Amino acid sequence: MNAATPTRRQLLRGMAAGGFILAVGIAGNRIAVAGDTSTGAVFAPDAFIRIGTDGATTLIMPQVEMGQGIYTTLAMLIAEELDVDLATVTLAEAPPSDALYGNPIFKIQVTGGSTSVRGYFLPMRRAGAAARTMLVQSAAARWNVDPASCSTELGTIRHAASGRTIGYGAVAGAAARLKPPAEVQLKDTRHFRLIGKPHHRLDTAHKVDGSLQYGIDVMPEGVKFATLCASPVLGGKVAHVDDSQARALPGVRQIVVLDNIVAVVGDHMWAAKQGLDALAITWDDGANAAVSTETLWQGLQAAATQQGVAVTKGAAVEANGADVVSARYEIPMLAHAPMEPMNCTVHVKPGACELWVGTQVSTKAQRIAAQVLGIPPEAVTLNNHLIGGGFGRRLEVDMVERAVRVAQHVDGPVKIVWTREEDIQKAMYRSVYGSWMGAELQDGKPVAWSHKVVGPAEVARFLPPAFKNGIDSDAVDGAVETPYLLPNPAITYVRHEPVGIQTCFWRGVGPNNNVFSTECFVDLLAKKAGKDPLDYRRSLTDPKGRAHHVLDLAAEKAGWSMPLPARAGRGICLQFAFGSYLATIAEVAVDDDGTVRVQRLVTAVDCGIIVNPDGVVAQIQGGHVFGLSAVLHQQITLEKGRVQQSNFHDYRVLRIDEMPQIDVILVPSAEAPGGIGEPGTVSVQPAVANAVYAATGVQLTRMPIDPALLARKA
Repeated sequence: MNAATPTRRQLLRGMAAGGFILAVGIAGNRIAVAGDTSTGAVFAPDAFIRIGTDGATTLIMPQVEMGQGIYTTLAMLIAEELDVDLATVTLAEAPPSDALYGNPIFKIQVTGGSTSVRGYFLPMRRAGAAARTMLVQSAAARWNVDPASCSTELGTIRHAASGRTIGYGAVAGAAARLKPPAEVQLKDTRHFRLIGKPHHRLDTAHKVDGSLQYGIDVMPEGVKFATLCASPVLGGKVAHVDDSQARALPGVRQIVVLDNIVAVVGDHMWAAKQGLDALAITWDDGANAAVSTETLWQGLQAAATQQGVAVTKGAAVEANGADVVSARYEIPMLAHAPMEPMNCTVHVKPGACELWVGTQVSTKAQRIAAQVLGIPPEAVTLNNHLIGGGFGRRLEVDMVERAVRVAQHVDGPVKIVWTREEDIQKAMYRSVYGSWMGAELQDGKPVAWSHKVVGPAEVARFLPPAFKNGIDSDAVDGAVETPYLLPNPAITYVRHEPVGIQTCFWRGVGPNNNVFSTECFVDLLAKKAGKDPLDYRRSLTDPKGRAHHVLDLAAEKAGWSMPLPARAGRGICLQFAFGSYLATIAEVAVDDDGTVRVQRLVTAVDCGIIVNPDGVVAQIQGGHVFGLSAVLHQQITLEKGRVQQSNFHDYRVLRIDEMPQIDVILVPSAEAPGGIGEPGTVSVQPAVANAVYAATGVQLTRMPIDPALLARKA
C-alpha cells in the first residue's frame, strides 16, 4: 500500500534480522505460529501479523480493498487487540490461498457480499489477542514475573510494579518460539480504543500523493501495452481481419488474432488503441444475433408461468380472492462500469506466469491463468492490487483469461487495458429479474403472502456447493427474510438463465430485486388499506424490534409528517438484508415533464456493532449514489445481440447537480456485525419509487424511471 509494503517474495522469505509472524487459519480459527528467522525457521506466507525486531508491524489483509475501506476496518480489528498504534502499521495484500485466506463465510478467497466484517470480526481480533498474549509472555519470562502483572500500550509492554517497559520488537524473536495459546481473552467492549471510533482511511494519503498503485498503474520492466476487441455478440467468432492500415501505424508492434478476440500490442496505450481502431474486423455473430431487450423480457415473463421451487412452505395466494392484491415488478440488465476499467498485466514465461491485477478472487484468477497455460496454479505468481471499483465485476476472471490468452503470443510482459466502450459493451451483466407478488388482506393486513422470484442462479455458477435443492440463496435473498411480521409466506423460485448475455453479481445482488418488489408492494397494500405508508409498516413490525426502531428514527429525521408541495413526495424502504436493518426515506419532486429530482435521502442504519463509523457512513453514501444512478438513468439494452450503450454519455452515473442531501443515522448496538457495502444501493430504488408514487399516484413497476409515465398531461 505504500513504499514500505513488502512484496510477496519478501513475505515468503521473512525478515533476515529475525522477528515474529503469527498465522491464523480461519477454518475453526486454528492458530499456528511460524518460526523465528534467527533460528533458521521459515516464515509462512499466510500470516496476518508480522512484527520485526525493530518493532515494525505489518498486517496482511485477507480481503481486497476496492474503495469500501476494508483495509482500514480489518487493520482496526487486529490493532485493537494487538494494542499497536494504527498510524504506524504497514498493510500488505495477501497472496492467493483458499486454505489460509478463505473468506470464513464462503470458504474461498473472495471479497464480496458484504461479508468482510461479518466474517472476520472475531478471527482478526483473535489473531491480535493471541499475538499480544505471546509477546507479553515473552516479556514476563525475561523479567521473571507473572504475565498477568503486565499490560500493553501501543506496542509497548509494561510491568507497573517494577516500572519496566519493553517494546514488542525486543521480544518478537522469543515470542515466535512460544506455543500459541489455545484460548485468548478478547477485550471487553468498554475498553475499546479503536473499535467504534471514527478513523480516517489508511489509504487516503497514498491516493493523494500518488504512491498508491492500482492494477492499471503497474509498469514491469520492458512492458508493452495492448487493448482488445471481443465479439460484439456473445458466442460470436472472428471471420476476417484486415490489419494492413494498423500495421503501418507508428508504435504498433503486433496484432494477435484469436477465435473471438483481436488484440493490438504497441509501445504505449495510444498506439495500441489507434491500431485497434484501424483494424477492419468482420465478425460471425453466431446464434445470438437476434437477441434483443424485448426477447429478454419475454423470456423472463414466460419463465414466470412455471411453478418453480418452493423455498418456504406457505400456501400460495389465490389470484381471484375478493381482497387479493397482486403486482409484478421488474429490474433491468445493468453494467458495473467501475472507474478503473478492466485491465491485467501478464508475463508468460516457460512453465510459469506472473500476473499484476486487481481482483476480488485471487485464487480463481490464479487458477484460470494456470488452466489457460496448462501449468500448475503454484507456477502462477499473482500480485493483487487495490481496485478502482469492483461492484461484483471483479468477482469474475474472464478478463484474466483473455489477457493470458493474448500474452501467450507476446514476448515479455504486456499490459492489457479494456477501453470504456469495450468494458461496457462486452461485459458480464446484472441480469433482468422479476418478482410476482400476491397478498390476501383482512382488515387491511396480509393474512397470506406470495412472492415468486424469477432470475438466474448466480450462486450455482459462482459457488456450486452453495446451490442446493434447486434454490439459489442469492436470488431469494430479501424475499425469504423480511423485516415484517407476515403470515406463513409462500416464496418460490424459478431459475431462468437469459439467452445471449453473460450474467454476474452486481452491487446489492439479490435484494436489489426482492427489496424493491417487497417495499413497492407494501406501499400498494397500504394504499389499498387506506393507510399512511409509515403507519402501515409500523403495524407490520415488532414494536420492540430493530426494524421498528430504524423506521421511527428515519421518519423523525426526515420529517415524515411535514407537508410538501404538489408533485413532491416521500417514500420509504425498510429492509433486512446482509444482517443489517436499514430504513431509507427519499424525498422527491417530479417536474411536469416527468423528470424526477431526488432532493434528500435519510437512512437509519442498525448494522450491529460498528467498527469504523466513518466507514459505515461512507458506504451508505456511496451505495446511495450507485443506486440512484441506476434508478434515474441506467439500463443496458440489446439490439441484434449487441449492447447499445458504450460510455458514460449514454450509461449515465449520477452527476453533481443531481446529488441529494444524504443524512445517515447510526444506531449504537452490541449485536453481531452486519454487512454494509450492499444495503445502501438496495434501499434507494424502492424508497425513490415509493416517493414518486406518493407525489404522482403512479406506481413504478420497472426500473429505471421512465419520465414519460410521470409527465403531466396537458
